[in-house]
Amino acid sequence: MSKLTPIEIELLRNGLTSICDEMFLAIMKSAYSTNIKERHDHSAAIFDAQGRVVVQGESLPLHLASMLGLVEVVLDRYGVEEINPGDMFLSNDPFVGRGSHLPDVAILAPIFRDGELILFVSNIAHHSDIGGMAPGSMAGGMTEIYQEGLRIPPIRIVQEDKILQDVFDLVLLNVRVPNERRGDYMAQIAANRLGNRRLKELFKKWSKEQIELGCSAIIDAVTRRMRSSIAELPDGEYAFEDVLDDDGMGTENIPVVVKIEKQGEEIWLDFEGSGPQVRGNMNNSFAGLQASVLFALKVLVDPDGPTNHGMLEPVHIKAPEGSVVNASFPAATAARAQTCQRIIDVILGALAEAVPDRVIAACNGANGVATFSGIGPDGKYYLYMETIGGGAGGRSYKDGSDGIQVHVTNTSNLPVEALENEYPLLVDRYELIEGSGGAGKWRGGLGLRRVYRGIDHTLTFSGQGERGVKAPWGLFGGKSGGTASISLHSDDGNKQSLPIKPASLEVKPGVAVCIETAGAGGYGPPAERDIESLEDDTKSGKFSAEFMRKFYNFQN
Repeated sequence: MSKLTPIEIELLRNGLTSICDEMFLAIMKSAYSTNIKERHDHSAAIFDAQGRVVVQGESLPLHLASMLGLVEVVLDRYGVEEINPGDMFLSNDPFVGRGSHLPDVAILAPIFRDGELILFVSNIAHHSDIGGMAPGSMAGGMTEIYQEGLRIPPIRIVQEDKILQDVFDLVLLNVRVPNERRGDYMAQIAANRLGNRRLKELFKKWSKEQIELGCSAIIDAVTRRMRSSIAELPDGEYAFEDVLDDDGMGTENIPVVVKIEKQGEEIWLDFEGSGPQVRGNMNNSFAGLQASVLFALKVLVDPDGPTNHGMLEPVHIKAPEGSVVNASFPAATAARAQTCQRIIDVILGALAEAVPDRVIAACNGANGVATFSGIGPDGKYYLYMETIGGGAGGRSYKDGSDGIQVHVTNTSNLPVEALENEYPLLVDRYELIEGSGGAGKWRGGLGLRRVYRGIDHTLTFSGQGERGVKAPWGLFGGKSGGTASISLHSDDGNKQSLPIKPASLEVKPGVAVCIETAGAGGYGPPAERDIESLEDDTKSGKFSAEFMRKFYNFQN
């Protein structure tokens, strides 16, 4: 058999995708940490024997960064001859393991058929701690990757279906709350075993030759779709720049710059002019840059298409080594998602001229991280980490969404009930921030306010915010969204503003932590907003009468 029909290719693709989705659900249903089982900060993928991503579950686009070169680094380290049925490999390092930051730990498993390596399955989960100098492994104040946690090169964690306990013990010894970590790792291992089982069931319907031809055809189809979609963009040169607030270590207004050239079916993105890598942990790896670029282009040119290795061929990325968007060893990278968000912002800003009907105004532009830890009233140590959403940018046809994760950080907001059930914390307030969405023909989405306090104990808090200084911008006459902030609120009424990236701060009983995320920019002139939408805005309680008068000259 030399060729598959389009129907056969699509059947195979959907079969593989369903296995990815089932692996994703298996981790979600069996993980211990709220970050995975509730917020769904994990992904799954299937690779061919060459290491090319064939299918990725629709979960976190940023995890594509750690998928694209994962098999390659394992094959380079061990060779095909040293990889056997029942093996699994652990990896997280941005510089030797193709990861993007240490908390995202990948587990890869080879899939054999009749004794021959034919596929790989893998999953990635964000562990709420990977060791290092600060609980949660995400806090500011870390200036090199050695401080951020345990660096894991591609190493074998399972051999002949048996967990290598010495390796597992080493990993668990270097993390806080090891029982929780053990549960999450076991969920990842179980998901790979499930993927192996499901693929062997699939093998009963497809020959080895069909699988190999089908995987290549699935990748080639995405390449063709990508090329065809890029061809629809107007040829030309485009540019945009924006800034990150700071790195938490004294460097402010960090530029992120892109120049884009589009010709025919191919596109070039050059990030020359972006700031040098910084002391703080805002640095991005090339893998993270690659994932951000592919996400931005996918949503603009082919939002409904599959995600796999085929997206890479017509896309050319250039970025200075040692820059904040393409950092060199031993840069700290824990908060790289903040930089990824700005990379997407500048790509959308640059291409707004080319495809104004497809882009959106600037979103909240952050992956707002909150980490709480301490010894609760029961005498047990706990560690809780979450990321908080914000506003999504106004669109050419619709308002931006309120209080969601945007772009590459596609996780869920954690329900208050789940948080308070598992940790000695209370949430005093969880609400949309009035007036934080930028005005426009189509308004920007609102940011979130979340206020936490410890129950009868002193806790340690670290935060990672962005868009605290430069607000998310509007497009085509739309206004900017509201900025982010972090503050402490005492029961006696005192309020203390904090830097947008506070690190390892001691918070005593009677003091609450207030995190406010940015709203998003509006799209189009506010004067063009229709009367029905203005009336709905007034009734919604999301915008004050003063806001409506100021930006819309409207009074109900």
